[in-house]
Amino acid sequence: MMKRYILIMAAVLLASALQAQTVRHTMKFQGHEREYWLYVPDSLCAQRPLVFMAHGYGGKADGYFPAMIDCARRHGFVLCYPQGLPDPGKGKPGWNVGYPSQEGWKVDDVAFILALQKKLQQEYKLNPANTCFSGMSNGGEMCYLLAYTHPERFAAIVSLAGLTMEWIYRDIKPRGPVPFIEIHGTADKTSHWEGDPDNHDGWGEYIAVPHAVGRMISVDCCTHEVCDTLPLYKPESHTVVRHRYLDGTDGAEVRLYEIIGGLHKNGSADMDVPEVLWEFFSGYMK
Repeated sequence: MMKRYILIMAAVLLASALQAQTVRHTMKFQGHEREYWLYVPDSLCAQRPLVFMAHGYGGKADGYFPAMIDCARRHGFVLCYPQGLPDPGKGKPGWNVGYPSQEGWKVDDVAFILALQKKLQQEYKLNPANTCFSGMSNGGEMCYLLAYTHPERFAAIVSLAGLTMEWIYRDIKPRGPVPFIEIHGTADKTSHWEGDPDNHDGWGEYIAVPHAVGRMISVDCCTHEVCDTLPLYKPESHTVVRHRYLDGTDGAEVRLYEIIGGLHKNGSADMDVPEVLWEFFSGYMK
């Protein structure tokens, strides 16, 4: 019992130490003071990459996914946690992707991310070709929105339990290929694997996860699939089936990590998500 307590306390202290390594910054954008938290390693690797991590609906940038900070420290990349603004419907912070609670909201989060991207690239002399984006849930919806509208601005994109809203699928023609990953549980009760075409849950209509990934496969012009089952991460972990869609335009790859029975999580209980992200991102650095 004491040993378990010590391990838990060690994990808590490590998370607190990592969180303390991020610094709060603000920037004025479209009449709002936008907030973001930044981790800059002592020495940047030669590729000088920039990675964004977007929180979910109702979440906050401060303290989000601290394991990514340790990953940034090990591999030498700049890590940015942008903060969403409260929406007019529920007053919860998030990213404007067209939820019913965001109806009429004029906040342009795509423009904000692109402006912040340019600011950080200039400020830290980062290679513009080496920016990657990831987000969880509502942040995952931003992954699809950015992949559709500005694929040229990102080396690779990873969605964690994210969705393609039906309006995005129907109204926006993807502008080009971008390497892409979706990590998603098949038993997710918030972002349903099978989609929600009739808006039963009130988030708005969205398409099924395999269909959403299928659009990315088509846009990237991947030609074939390699499928395998990953070794069990922990004894209590879910089985993860990895679908890799290969030989896309300019070497672009699309992956779907299908967590069998997984719920609305970022996948860290079932796989080493930070290392999966970095392995994927680093493969597209210039």
